[in-house]
Amino acid sequence: METIRLLIADDEAIVRHALAQLLAVEEDIEVVGRAEDGRAALRLAREALPDVVLMDIRMPRLDGIAATQRLKQEMPNVSVCILSVHADDASLFDALKAGARGYVLKDATPREVAEAVRAVARGEGIVHPSLVARVLAEFQRISQQKENLQKLFAELTRREVEVLRFLGQGKSNKEIAAALHLSEKTVKNHVTNILSKLYVNSRTEAALMAARGGLVG
Repeated sequence: METIRLLIADDEAIVRHALAQLLAVEEDIEVVGRAEDGRAALRLAREALPDVVLMDIRMPRLDGIAATQRLKQEMPNVSVCILSVHADDASLFDALKAGARGYVLKDATPREVAEAVRAVARGEGIVHPSLVARVLAEFQRISQQKENLQKLFAELTRREVEVLRFLGQGKSNKEIAAALHLSEKTVKNHVTNILSKLYVNSRTEAALMAARGGLVG
């Protein structure tokens, strides 16, 4: 049985101590560090090289979301599981976007927390049961949004799609004209047609649609 090296990050000392005590009884989990905020979590992660970081969200100096993002950039092999009292959508999706593999609420049992640590250590994703429906609903919303965008994009000509990609990259008419070997007037006409077909009023809105629809890498 391989031992999971665990780092606990929480700004409340009593919570850090309690978690360490509860998880220390698990034969396959070794608590290798306790951090009082996000900055300390990053420093200790560099020193202790944990497999998993159990991360709170609301912490001073550097919160759990920012710490997770930086940790994943520096140490992509380290898995992060959020343990928080916050069950709102913003906290949940910000944590997942930052790179967290798990999101568990603090009303979870010690066994559930230990299982979450094991799951993310295996590279699996885990979300508190009460939050699963929200995650599924968000994926469905994104899927439906992309489907609707694809229907709108189907109304564009091939050249208009090319111009839209450049708009998504923030290119000016002059830059687009040079890249596609067109006149600026022709590009301007294409942009006007694109805005009309996508039912938007500005280049910025069209660029956002291009990004959401996957036209921009």
